[in-house]
Amino acid sequence: MPNVNIVHGEKVEVEGIGEQFNPTFSVNLPLLVTNEPIGHEENQSLVSEFDTPFNRSTQVLLVDDDLDIRDLLTFILQDYGVQVTAVASAQEALDALSNSVPDVLISDIGMPKTDGYMLIHEVRKRSPQQGGHVPAIALTAYAGDTNQQQALAAGFQMHIPKPIDPDELIKAITDLMNAS
Repeated sequence: MPNVNIVHGEKVEVEGIGEQFNPTFSVNLPLLVTNEPIGHEENQSLVSEFDTPFNRSTQVLLVDDDLDIRDLLTFILQDYGVQVTAVASAQEALDALSNSVPDVLISDIGMPKTDGYMLIHEVRKRSPQQGGHVPAIALTAYAGDTNQQQALAAGFQMHIPKPIDPDELIKAITDLMNAS
């Protein structure tokens, strides 16, 4: 009976391999234990207003060409009381910056046409009143030191690899806001 261990302790077992047998698959997944209270109302935020490091006027400009990532990050940030402007391209981000300067810019690096490096380069050319000094976080699927150094050299203050850990993202935003 073959055993396959996957990434986080999952286990897959297969029995009855062969043309004359009907295979049986068993999948065991580890239980995720959290400190989250059980039974909160469906529309109730997972975070109370006293648990959030942000006030209701905290604004984030989120740039990612992937709709699912934008929706997920918007949901997470809004659950912490952050006002999110989510856009799909660097040009939309520059247009949004022309209207309002957020507290933090979060940008994907790998986007078509104008990538995150070119976006931050254009942002840093602006005056402070136009968002030129906005604290910025780079999001990328590449987590190596080289990628982090490249993001920091381009003008981002932080680099967060995908998949994104919500706690790490919230901490990064908090740290950036406290530093400025």
